[in-house]
Amino acid sequence: MKIALFFGSFNPIHHGHLMIAQAILNQTDVQQIWFVVSPQNPHKKSKSLLHEFDRLDLVERAIADNYQFKSCDIEFSLTKPSYTIDTLIHLSEKYPNHEFELILGGDNLEQFKSWKNYDKILDYFGLYVYPRGEVPTSDLWDHPKVKKVNAPVLHISATYIRECIQKNQSIKYLVPDSVEQLIAQKKFYI
Repeated sequence: MKIALFFGSFNPIHHGHLMIAQAILNQTDVQQIWFVVSPQNPHKKSKSLLHEFDRLDLVERAIADNYQFKSCDIEFSLTKPSYTIDTLIHLSEKYPNHEFELILGGDNLEQFKSWKNYDKILDYFGLYVYPRGEVPTSDLWDHPKVKKVNAPVLHISATYIRECIQKNQSIKYLVPDSVEQLIAQKKFYI
């Protein structure tokens, strides 16, 4: 099975993430999207990072109605901070019959060469890249293992959603209803 891995803190998951994942399914031969919840991104440090199990729960609620979307907590048991290459190798060993590729925003492609073993990720896995309105400057856009996917460009950010919650403003239409309900119920991000 061909699986595209969508890594992120998903703090919280929102409609922008889901639209990108659906665009990947629509435009490629990928059969499933796995949302890999990262406990700690080595490139991001955040005091507002919700506990990993709570973020996993939000992801599971958001994708519950799509059989082609799966949540993945593989990084919870790996050494922290987790590096993408280590997770990819671990998943390949655990699921040898699956073919994995990575989903990446165009802004991240611009800094991709700073990632641990980025060349191995390209050689052995490959990337689906969705532009986010940036002007491409990386030579990686022309790499044979980098496939561009057209996805809607939405300027929704998890930071904006958290700010709305802290200001007691509605997040309706930014996140799935089930995510909004759990955030309110558990008083996340207040």
